[in-house]
Amino acid sequence: MNQNDIHPAVSEEDKSEAVVRSSVALGALARAQRKRLSLRQLDIADRGRTGNRFIVELEGGKPTLQLQKVLDVIDLLGLELVVRTKSGPNGPAV
Repeated sequence: MNQNDIHPAVSEEDKSEAVVRSSVALGALARAQRKRLSLRQLDIADRGRTGNRFIVELEGGKPTLQLQKVLDVIDLLGLELVVRTKSGPNGPAV
């Protein structure tokens, strides 16, 4: 199975955004998406060519995981990381 075969189809209705400010929040989003896709942690580990422990640690919010591996797994889950300038009263700290 190649990586193009595992990206979930996402309808416009399923698209949502969340502001992530911690590894715990990112892990919770990854877990919720995995469950929405009816996949086990082991399924993601196998498809992402990583260990099950890495998936457990990601979903648990471990702050010291390798960034590229995290990005690869969230991509595998059909998620993406978007970085933008903060807006509103809590904008950029200078």
